[in-house]
Amino acid sequence: MERPPAPPRRNFHGRRHGKALKPNQRRWLDEDLPRLAIPKVAPRDNPERQPLDPAALFPDARPLWLEVGFGGGEHIVHQAATNPGVGLLGVEIFVNGVAMALGKIRAAGVTNIRLHPGDVRDLMELLPDACLARAFLLYPDPWPKARHHGRRFVTPEHLDPLARIMAPGAEFRVATDIPDYVRQTLEEVPRAGFDLLTDPTAPHTPWPDWHRTRYEAKALREGRRPHYLTFRKT
Repeated sequence: MERPPAPPRRNFHGRRHGKALKPNQRRWLDEDLPRLAIPKVAPRDNPERQPLDPAALFPDARPLWLEVGFGGGEHIVHQAATNPGVGLLGVEIFVNGVAMALGKIRAAGVTNIRLHPGDVRDLMELLPDACLARAFLLYPDPWPKARHHGRRFVTPEHLDPLARIMAPGAEFRVATDIPDYVRQTLEEVPRAGFDLLTDPTAPHTPWPDWHRTRYEAKALREGRRPHYLTFRKT
C-alpha cells in the first residue's frame, strides 16, 4: 500500500542568508564543507534519499551527539575539542553561521564534527532509532508571537523524531533566555518521553562544560537571564 504524503512542514527557523560573506568564509564553504558535510541528507520529497548509517560518518563506533542550530559554532567546536572520542553532528540552516563555524573548526583543528547545512528534520528522519547519546538545543529561535509558538522546536513535530533517535538515558540540554520558551519546554519535552533533571526552581546554573555562545552574550548584554535545562530520555 502506498504511504500517504507527509503533512506540510512549518518553519521553525528564520532566514537562511545574512550579510555578504567574506572571501575567507566563501572559501571555507567551497573547500571544507564538502569534506565535513553529512552525506546524502536529502529532503523528504527526494526519491533517492536513503537511511543514514552513523558508523559511516566516523572511523570507529563512538558516541554521537547532535547540536540543533549551532549558530556560529562556538559551542560545538568547544565540545569537539573537549571530547575527542565523541562524534558531533551539527545542524544549522543559516549559511553565515555555517561559514563561521567552518572557520572555527579549521582554527581549532578538530576532526570529529560533521555538518548538515539544512533542516534538522531531514537529518532526524534518516537516523536510526536510539543512535544519539546527547543532544543540544541552544538559544533556538524564540518565535515570540503567540500565533507562532507552534513553530518552536519544542513541539511534538520536532520532539517526537528527536526522542526516537535518542538512546534510553541520553541527555537533552536546552538553553534559552526566553521565559515563555522555558514554560513550553517544561510542558512539551517530558510529554515526548524525557525526565527533567534540572531543579525547575533553580535553572540558572550552566553545565560544568558549558561554553558561552554569541547569542548568550547578546542576551546578557540586553539584561535577559539564561536558563539551562537538562532532560534524560526514558
